[in-house]
Amino acid sequence: MKYTRNIVAVLIASLTLASCTAEQKTEDGWTDLFNGKDLSGWKTVAGTATFEIVGEEIQGTSVAGSPNTFLITEETYGDFILELDLKIEHLSSNSGVMARGQYDPAARDGKGLVFGYQIEADPSERAWSGGVYDEARRGWLYPLDLNPDAKSAFKMGEFNHYRIEAIGDVIKTWINGQEVAYVVDDMDKTGFIGLQVHSIQKPEDAGRKTSFKNVKIQTENLEPKAFSKDLFVVNNSLNSLTEYEKSNGWKLLFNGQNSDGWKGAYKETFPESGWSVNDGLLTIAATDGSESTNAGDIVTKEQFSAFDLAFEFRLTEGANSGLKYFVTLSEGNKGSAIGLEYQVLDDDNHPDAKMGRDGNRTMASLYDLIKANKNARFIKPVGEWNKARVVVTPDNKVSHYLNGVKVLEYERGSQEYRDLVAISKYAKWDNFGEAPEGHILLQDHGNEVSFKNIKIKSLK
Repeated sequence: MKYTRNIVAVLIASLTLASCTAEQKTEDGWTDLFNGKDLSGWKTVAGTATFEIVGEEIQGTSVAGSPNTFLITEETYGDFILELDLKIEHLSSNSGVMARGQYDPAARDGKGLVFGYQIEADPSERAWSGGVYDEARRGWLYPLDLNPDAKSAFKMGEFNHYRIEAIGDVIKTWINGQEVAYVVDDMDKTGFIGLQVHSIQKPEDAGRKTSFKNVKIQTENLEPKAFSKDLFVVNNSLNSLTEYEKSNGWKLLFNGQNSDGWKGAYKETFPESGWSVNDGLLTIAATDGSESTNAGDIVTKEQFSAFDLAFEFRLTEGANSGLKYFVTLSEGNKGSAIGLEYQVLDDDNHPDAKMGRDGNRTMASLYDLIKANKNARFIKPVGEWNKARVVVTPDNKVSHYLNGVKVLEYERGSQEYRDLVAISKYAKWDNFGEAPEGHILLQDHGNEVSFKNIKIKSLK
């Protein structure tokens, strides 16, 4: 009799659990990750901030002296669409949502460390909410300097609706229906969902709240939502473009296999030595550190006027190079061909960084004209890849970016621009940098530098 009662109890418990699970999954294919009653299926890791149920919300509270704290799902997910509502009540707060998050319980002397893709909640003046951050690993993957129109999407003191798609290697984000970020990256295929309470710098900020509700996920029969706008894509796959990029006019300037589309500056063919294509990288070999006296510069066969150009570069110690644009090859000068230059330089170990005026020869600067306003946090060290971008709009406004952050802007042909040219090394060339179109150039400065993921879109 006792045995029979035990069987009945087990059956009732199983049916109850099945009923609860069924209640969590809605008819339209969504599964509620938060049941509205307790934190079943979640656990707190990596810090001492607290999470509690307040009404229908999960409310996180900051604690002095704690590192970033995360409430993470016990289950992990691969491809999914996640939606939730998030509210921050104080400007000093910061939060985020881990997507395919990772956790190392042994890190930081056993205190544990959460790392991986995080979709930002940033109420500060910077306003990068919805951007993609690689927590405790690579840093920012998609800062909102790449999509400034989305900076106004997040509303302080209100619940903001987040949509996050992680399907294959693609991560896309929305806030309150506005398209925010598009990243292609293959670092993590699966991981947990996590809700963050950020660490605080000031003890008086303890007790500040971050709230979450309506946390739900789809993992089957996924239908990705198309972006209606032309957003810049951070594509970390090697020398490839998404169909979305192609449909918006992007094309590769370097196919990763050969030198098609390039030739030597002032030459009819590609240099026979010095430049090489191996393992998807375009590399200029080290020689004697002199400017364009060995293999020489290379230029695109095609010329461009208004454009959006992105590329990645990897320096060796003490290396110098550059990407030039509006190169006409008409000056007949010796050495490197003349053009506006996005400086590629090891600022710490090459003497050119100390020359020029006020740092206008440092990495990402408009060489010898305008210094790049860089934060050291966004500079990758020698041996790692830095992402560069040059945007020239049809009205001659020009911007330089480094690792997704805008570092300078100017207007070609403006009086301010011409005044800078007049006190630079380019003063002897009439109308320097003002040609209606020109080639893109990669410089041989006698140091080993590699390039990849060179892509361009013409702007009209």
